Amino acid sequence: MTNERLGKKLVIAISSRALFDLDASHRIFEEGGKEAFCQYQIEHEEELLKPGVAYDLVSKLLAINDLLGQPMVEVILLSRNSADTGLRVFNSIRQHGLAISRAAFTSGESPFSYISAFSADLFLSTNAEDVRKALSAGHAAANILSSKKAVQGSPQLRIAFDGDAVLFSDASERIYREQGLEAFTEYEMLEARNPLLGGPFKAFLATLHHLQTLFGADESPIRTALVTARAAPAHERVVRTLRAWGIRIDEAIFLGGLEKGPFLRAFGADIFFDDQQGHCDSASQHVATGHVPHGVANPDSDFQEV
Repeated sequence: MTNERLGKKLVIAISSRALFDLDASHRIFEEGGKEAFCQYQIEHEEELLKPGVAYDLVSKLLAINDLLGQPMVEVILLSRNSADTGLRVFNSIRQHGLAISRAAFTSGESPFSYISAFSADLFLSTNAEDVRKALSAGHAAANILSSKKAVQGSPQLRIAFDGDAVLFSDASERIYREQGLEAFTEYEMLEARNPLLGGPFKAFLATLHHLQTLFGADESPIRTALVTARAAPAHERVVRTLRAWGIRIDEAIFLGGLEKGPFLRAFGADIFFDDQQGHCDSASQHVATGHVPHGVANPDSDFQEV
């Protein structure tokens, strides 16, 4: 396969607590402080860390490189650990057989400034402040929530997205909140042929779509879904927007206000991204979930739609 055909690779930046289960270590940090945390990590640096909430996602992403025979997906570790205490994390990366070689250890400082340096398409973290900073700087980012999800048996990577304020701008969501459902529906019908502006995850979805095009229609290791509270007739603008962007979504589920969790479980999502904390808390009972603190539901957000 030629380099022109391969195009841009997908780069994911992830924190150590999203990749591995570091809850015990974090409790020691909260109870005993930084020195106790460092000592604990050094004493246990040969002890294998268990997979964290985003481990399956990372594993399936990296497996795409084996299918293509080319390094089209890269995962970068961005950690608030020091290089010294981060040795345990890299030991576990090696023992789990994950092809992760690049990292930034910031010794307690926010690592978000390295997202641009690594040209990352997505930042996943358990630190809400770091995620907000990343979104404000124009990056796709999500706060990974603790989850009671079951392990997905399929080797196919399945990623689900909310629409407004995640893939799309929050302009329509603002009308709904300020003027109600009837005004929202009327507005969407009038604007049905005018594409929505892109939200923080538009570029990430576009890169996923490009990876999908490197495989045959029935051979892609990636499957995407839009899972939205919208319903007909507000669905038309969404469909036309994706068409205008030249991006394929494999499944579109218009729920009209139904709870999303059972549908995400039915889809078999490895991860779901949503802007509303309540939806995320509910979804995390079924699948791994990333909260995207952007848009009218998150007043501190200042991401610029494109």
